[in-house]
Amino acid sequence: MLAALWWADVRTRAAVRDLARQLHEDDPVPCFVGSGLRSLTPVNAAARDICVETVLSTYMAQPESFLDELGTRAATERYAAADRRLSETAIHVTARSLGQGQVLWRLDERRVGQTHDPVPRVALDAEDRVTWASPAVRTLLGFSPERLSDCLDELPVRQFGLHQLAGSGGQRQVILCDRGPDCGGRDVLFLPPMATEGDAAFFERLPVPLLRLTRDGSVRQANRMARTLLEMEAQQDYLLREVVDGPGRPIHDWLDEAFERNGPGRSEVVRAMLAAQELHVQITLGAVEDGEEPTITAVLTDATELKSLEAQFVQSQKMQAIGQLAGGVAHDFNNLLTAISGHCDLLLLRRDPGDPDYPDLEQINQNTNRAASLVGQLLAYSRKQNLRPQLLEVRDTLSDLTHLLNRLVGAQVALTFRHDPDLLMIRADKRQLEQVVMNLVLNARDAMPGGGTISIETQGVTLNKELHRDRAVVAPGRYVVVRVIDDGIGIPADKIGKIFEPFFTTKGVGEGTGLGLSTAYGIIKQTGGYIFADSAEGKGTTFTLYFPAYSRPVDLTPSEPRAEAVRDNARASGTVLLVEDEAPVRAFAARALRMRGLKVIEAANAEDALALLEDAELSVDVFVSDVIMPGIDGPTWVAQALERRPGTRTVFVSGYAAESLSEAQLRIPHSVFLQKPFSLAQLVASVKDRIEDAAWAERETEDA
Repeated sequence: MLAALWWADVRTRAAVRDLARQLHEDDPVPCFVGSGLRSLTPVNAAARDICVETVLSTYMAQPESFLDELGTRAATERYAAADRRLSETAIHVTARSLGQGQVLWRLDERRVGQTHDPVPRVALDAEDRVTWASPAVRTLLGFSPERLSDCLDELPVRQFGLHQLAGSGGQRQVILCDRGPDCGGRDVLFLPPMATEGDAAFFERLPVPLLRLTRDGSVRQANRMARTLLEMEAQQDYLLREVVDGPGRPIHDWLDEAFERNGPGRSEVVRAMLAAQELHVQITLGAVEDGEEPTITAVLTDATELKSLEAQFVQSQKMQAIGQLAGGVAHDFNNLLTAISGHCDLLLLRRDPGDPDYPDLEQINQNTNRAASLVGQLLAYSRKQNLRPQLLEVRDTLSDLTHLLNRLVGAQVALTFRHDPDLLMIRADKRQLEQVVMNLVLNARDAMPGGGTISIETQGVTLNKELHRDRAVVAPGRYVVVRVIDDGIGIPADKIGKIFEPFFTTKGVGEGTGLGLSTAYGIIKQTGGYIFADSAEGKGTTFTLYFPAYSRPVDLTPSEPRAEAVRDNARASGTVLLVEDEAPVRAFAARALRMRGLKVIEAANAEDALALLEDAELSVDVFVSDVIMPGIDGPTWVAQALERRPGTRTVFVSGYAAESLSEAQLRIPHSVFLQKPFSLAQLVASVKDRIEDAAWAERETEDA
């Protein structure tokens, strides 16, 4: 169990990194994934040549501590950000928790020397030293401050409190807005007290969205930036509850808390109600010591992108959990299928084709293979698949899917096929191609809630010149084109450009993951193909897939043992150490190998296997081991055994995907992987191949 949990954690961390790469592949800002400075992995092209430590060292003395503090905040608050500025450049660092101890980092460095910041503003470190001051602050004070105490006559800072500027003799007052901790530092604004018309005009021009509120929630004043953000009319009176949807509690309770609180309050993210588009705003409230009537100043920040990212990562974590669950279910189910198909093979060996039971056993065998195919689709959701390309007949692949697709679309939707009789072959991963077609058909079904027709067409085309479309360039040549056509509701013109983005969906809340089309896009891109979408609202949508065409039958994958090989009675010799924690699988495998003349020594776990190998007189030719087992996992115990028995061949078996084992398998020389469920013929062939490989290597050594 511990080994399984460890391996699940490794797989989940890899899935987190893969997700970050998909989301930020085209991001111009360098992005990294990791838990700290020493574990950062680039996730996009902009980050590949960046040394994070070198960049951050320009802005601070201890970049590692800086990232540790920011990462700690992100772990507890899900998101954290920090700014550091020099005279001509600034860097904005964001950290978003991805779960599993992983953090997504964005390092946005820009030139600021020629920009004019009209807001009196200072950035402070943890000890209130000024790390940056805007030109407006230097103009207001008449000098460049080194510490916050240089700016004010009295400390500490009172959020939205009235403060005397240093050296003014009480003649100049400002309201301080502390925008909160920023990785051990703070960002403090100097706002006018609104005592004069000039101050009111300055408040209006400030490039920070601000509201002034009374205790009953009336909006006393909104500056230009706030009106633009919230889409408020300049001459109209508003109540705050008419402008924003409350933060999960009555707005008057929120305002009362702000009036009674002495220090800065926690920011709340609310939904803007007047905006035509979806808009979320982060609001910080604070009572202001200004005038006779008590008021509250609200500092607004557009948090729409933040909320969108949060929703995306919440969804991604759900998908990771589903994927992890699917992988675990598939692993256990593959063990059951291995036992069923294996014992069915043993029964077939004792029956002739004319036996009355033979057709029934064949049905069991065939349906076991179908079940294995379904389990393979479950595994596809729990890992990033590696391509296993082979030459495919598209018509045959679609024919194999017909029964499943008809079940998926239901009785109200008709599914039709039209094929080009002279279609060439394509080079693709069969399972991934099936996943693409299923995703497109399911989307088409969902676009026709009242029923309709889905047409799948194939056509061979030859491009004599480049095809330029949707920022893609399709090279001249021969292609197999697959079209999936529906007569559904269509996709709005303003959304069709986003449909291949991860997590983007036109479906309602809870009705779609937003991953189907992005997965299809990624698979087709890996295959060397192209996918385009055409749609008209109310008329339907057509997805067009281009695959490079092949006419020569090139064998791209090792052939698997044929079914009739079950009856291959060729004998073998050698000793096999079989290590498998599932008793039914171990029983079948041991019987199958012994029937072919092999000596089999059984062990239920790695510890028992290592104990058996303590006997120096025991000769073992091949290790056959499960990968995930209680206690020591397969690659670990085999590595230990090879220290004393170098050259021993290994066959790893597992119900998990082969791709997930590549790193561990690289440590084991002369090893192969056999995916569960495997047949008797496949197991025997793999073991015999390992024995023959060892014998060939021994002959080569003797000849040398």
